[in-house]
Amino acid sequence: MTTETTVGIPAPGSSAENQQQSLATAAARNLATTTKSTPQMQGISSRWLLRVLPWVQVSGGTYRVNRRLSYAVGKGRVSFVKTGAQVRVHAPSLRELPPLQGFEDDAVLEELATRFSQRDFRAGEVLFEAGQPINEVYLIAHGKVNKIGTGKYGDQAVVGVLADGDRIGDEALTSADGTWPYGVTAATAGTLMALAWPAFQELADRSEALRTQLMDYLADSGKPQTRHGEAEIELAAGHEGEHDLPGTFVDYELAPREYELSVAQTVLRVHSRVADLYNEPMNQIEEQLKLTIEALRERQEYELVNNPEFGLLQNAEYDQRIQTHSGPPTPDDMDELLSRRRGTKVFLAHPRAIAAFGRECSSRGIYPGTVELQGQQVPSWRGVPILSCNKIPIVDGHTSSIIGMRIGEDNQGVVGLHQTGLPDEYQPSLSVRFMGINEKAIISYLVSAYYSAAILVPDAIGVLENVEISRPRS
Repeated sequence: MTTETTVGIPAPGSSAENQQQSLATAAARNLATTTKSTPQMQGISSRWLLRVLPWVQVSGGTYRVNRRLSYAVGKGRVSFVKTGAQVRVHAPSLRELPPLQGFEDDAVLEELATRFSQRDFRAGEVLFEAGQPINEVYLIAHGKVNKIGTGKYGDQAVVGVLADGDRIGDEALTSADGTWPYGVTAATAGTLMALAWPAFQELADRSEALRTQLMDYLADSGKPQTRHGEAEIELAAGHEGEHDLPGTFVDYELAPREYELSVAQTVLRVHSRVADLYNEPMNQIEEQLKLTIEALRERQEYELVNNPEFGLLQNAEYDQRIQTHSGPPTPDDMDELLSRRRGTKVFLAHPRAIAAFGRECSSRGIYPGTVELQGQQVPSWRGVPILSCNKIPIVDGHTSSIIGMRIGEDNQGVVGLHQTGLPDEYQPSLSVRFMGINEKAIISYLVSAYYSAAILVPDAIGVLENVEISRPRS
């Protein structure tokens, strides 16, 4: 016996609700053009540094920074090698000490490094007190110490904070009495390397090169100079009558620093079949090029912050680096960073450092203002914008740095360097050159961005170091 089914009437056991009653979207897409976005990219940041730096045209590819003659040698940070609990001085980095800058005898430096002895200290320990004779040089391998001075009315105060890589005690070379002008107390536990002056003197007596180095250093230290270390310009003021006026001139550095433009490059490859057949509604080469340029600009900003040759963090002067007093960035720390230079225009900080500063302000009942910059409202401190820069590194997951700087050639600040008018220029100082099509039908384009940065005078930039950004436990 057969069962007949009438058209339009569901068969026994079937459900009308489960049957398709209209055209499915999967089929409809075959006849429709979808609305689509351009390719998106997560790695694009605000890149405030590139936006606020004044860019100087460098036609010859090299920018020379002429300065007044300076007798003050650079002061850097000594580095260390740690093996388990044992710490030793990295000998070449001893050239960062002012008396040894430019010293070329590696063998003497190696022997000098072996004469440092390791000492561990605990928080609150007094390393020495003011007025005691200077009989050792100290290099701080790890930890933080406070310099304690006595005020005019006898009260004691913290006059300075020193941390990893700093040195104490080379004052004995230029001090007549050779006594500590301040005391030092450990703010945290840490390790230092100590060198006894007799051990240093014994090595100097045996090395003629080292004696010559020290004599040259002392000769420069005794020349008339400003508090910035520049050669003094002799002037007369407040005199009466026919006073003999001093003669003077402004001397210049004989070997000024030169900055060559750096480059970030890549080769963009696109198959000709893609460029020919899949170019509607979006140009495939243009979209590939847009994202490639975004990546290049991100790398450019990273290099401007971290490059060892011209990066802002690496080239900030020792005297312009300060330490936080308690760990997190407080309003007091920001005030000290701000006061180190005239005309500070911007602060640069990692977003997590900005959040840590906001927490410190909130805990004190302080509410920082905002300022308008390039059409956007950004946080500020004392009217100076605090701009986010995720290229500033986070060390060990919990500390970072905050940069304060003056900008512009007219202000003797920080400037960006580039060259416009390049062949096949796509954006200022960025070129896109067609490199041809290979035997696999792949089109290649050379994408190049040229850039650098220059700090015109040392106090144009300052760095607040060892900024604690982790959130304390409640």
